[in-house]
Amino acid sequence: MGGQYKITGDKYPRMRPARRRGRLAVAGVACVTVLGVLGWGTLQLIDVFTGGDKASAAGAAGCATARASASPAAAVLPKPGQVTVNVLNATTRSGLAQKTADELKKRGFRVGDVSNAPKEYDKKVTGTGLLLGPAASLKTSLTVLGTQLPGAEHRADAARKDAALDLIIGNGFKGLAKPADADAALAGLTAPRSTPAAEKKSC
Repeated sequence: MGGQYKITGDKYPRMRPARRRGRLAVAGVACVTVLGVLGWGTLQLIDVFTGGDKASAAGAAGCATARASASPAAAVLPKPGQVTVNVLNATTRSGLAQKTADELKKRGFRVGDVSNAPKEYDKKVTGTGLLLGPAASLKTSLTVLGTQLPGAEHRADAARKDAALDLIIGNGFKGLAKPADADAALAGLTAPRSTPAAEKKSC
């Protein structure tokens, strides 16, 4: 070639980039990729050998929490000494009201009026007895008194002004529950109850 394109000297210009630099760049990227894969694999192996214990501990803690929440606290009920009972006799048998009142007093209850039942109940209670109290007492004090006379009807008295309860003795009355049975029934009311259905099966 001649003119301005004439080549002089013993060095010739390169018409394309050197292949060595390209190869070095590819090799560098490959090394970084390999190191990344090896690091990720190492972390996975560590999780396999140590993660199981952590997961088990977390699972056990979750199950313990579920069981704790599934077991409600004991019901808050009044003690016999906080319950006032009026004992009324609706039968033709004399002396039942006083005898029953004395027994309730021995068991820790407060005794109010002891007399014959009013006309609306006199000789009209065919069962064991009738327990009357304010609406708020149905699940509290009336339940406590009910442990002493199983089978008695529980009824709310909307017109009641105070918290006292009435135990009206009926024609089917044969006496209060045995002390041991009454104590067991009362203990059963205040004992916490578990609810297995609330626990997860996976626990």
